[in-house]
Amino acid sequence: MLFHSILLFLFCFLPQPTPSPEPTPTPEPPKNLPTIYSFKVDGLTGGTIDFSAYKGKKILIVNTASECGYTPQYEGLEKLNKKYAGKLVIVGFPANNFGAQEPGSNTQIREFCTKNYGVGFPMAAKISVKGSDMHPIYQWLTQKSQNGVKDSEVKWNFQKYLLNEKGELIEVFYSKVKPEDSVLIKAIES
Repeated sequence: MLFHSILLFLFCFLPQPTPSPEPTPTPEPPKNLPTIYSFKVDGLTGGTIDFSAYKGKKILIVNTASECGYTPQYEGLEKLNKKYAGKLVIVGFPANNFGAQEPGSNTQIREFCTKNYGVGFPMAAKISVKGSDMHPIYQWLTQKSQNGVKDSEVKWNFQKYLLNEKGELIEVFYSKVKPEDSVLIKAIES
């Protein structure tokens, strides 16, 4: 009887293990976010660049400048444009946000790119890629709340945003990553 009383005491007054909580389900990515395909931007030479036309291809978006130490990357970008034609679309976005290194008009930018680098990939009209007047496409690229993948900040000219064939952001490559860099090539080819 004493033994039963001790067991009853232990059972009633000693802390009991608490059941482990149900595992928290992994949240699904937000639905109804805009996609890159919902954007249309003004082209450098007029007309419109409609991103929905690029479904099924990887897209490389690059903010460009004509008077930057990274400006020679135009040459490498054009080589990528030719090498991966039909699989990759490069879209350049001239911007004057860093060191006033893109002071020219759309006409001057077009002439510079054509004459010096033979740029054949689509170029958008000059925009802002940061600050209070940031273009909506760059808001989408840099804000996880819009792209569903990651936050980033445009740090300098020739920063690169790579999107997959479904229009989803894959990776951000900073200015020092040249177009011919193996890490960028690997991401394009994967």
